[in-house]
Amino acid sequence: MVDNKQNSFSLHGKIAIITGASKGIGEAIAVAYASAGATVVVSSRKAESVDEVASRLKNSGAQAEACAAHMGCENDITALVNFTLATYGGIDILVNNAATNPVFAPLMGINDAACRKVMDVNLMGPLTLSKAVQPHMLRRGGGAIINIASVGGLTPERFLGMYSVSKAALISLTKVMAKEWGEAGIRVNAICPGLIKTRFSAALWQNEAVLKEAMRHVPTGRIGVPMDVAYMALFLASEAAAYCNGGIYTVDGGMMA
Repeated sequence: MVDNKQNSFSLHGKIAIITGASKGIGEAIAVAYASAGATVVVSSRKAESVDEVASRLKNSGAQAEACAAHMGCENDITALVNFTLATYGGIDILVNNAATNPVFAPLMGINDAACRKVMDVNLMGPLTLSKAVQPHMLRRGGGAIINIASVGGLTPERFLGMYSVSKAALISLTKVMAKEWGEAGIRVNAICPGLIKTRFSAALWQNEAVLKEAMRHVPTGRIGVPMDVAYMALFLASEAAAYCNGGIYTVDGGMMA
């Protein structure tokens, strides 16, 4: 017998933290969550940028606040969690979207400092923040964590070696957390976007030759947009995905098919 729940995609009453939310995929997820009724805390390194996003959400009638935080800084992560708890009293959803890629080069062209920066932000940041919110999700009976990885974490991308390594590690971390925390009602899933039209990936889609080559491998024949990823993140945060845990979902137009 199928349980036809009404409003299965609703996030009313849920409190969400979204990192890397000043633009692109993170901002789109914040918009999608707010539209579904969630209260959102949007975060990024630069306060002025994330303040603008929160203001736009508030002007649309949503409950939203901004909190600047660097995902490579443990003190900032602690402050983000404390701010959310002090402002809204709990945490139900976490989206680990913040990422960095300071170098577009082969491994021999990347110094140790750049490697550490990539791993600190792209892997250790999500791990530290997830561990910080986990006890608070437990107190509310469970929650949902969505890690934004990349198709590069499934198949390494040219000149994005360390970035691909960090996203492969994030995929593995997703599975570990899903196994360890699933019994307590915390679902952990990952989304692997393909080529999405954001400022973060501008060096790829603004290069006509690179874009033409990439499109040869995308059956749908178009570059993705942030809302393509945001709708998957909405599904994974909602009750509609109640039996989804430890999943790795590509949003790539069929690139990895």
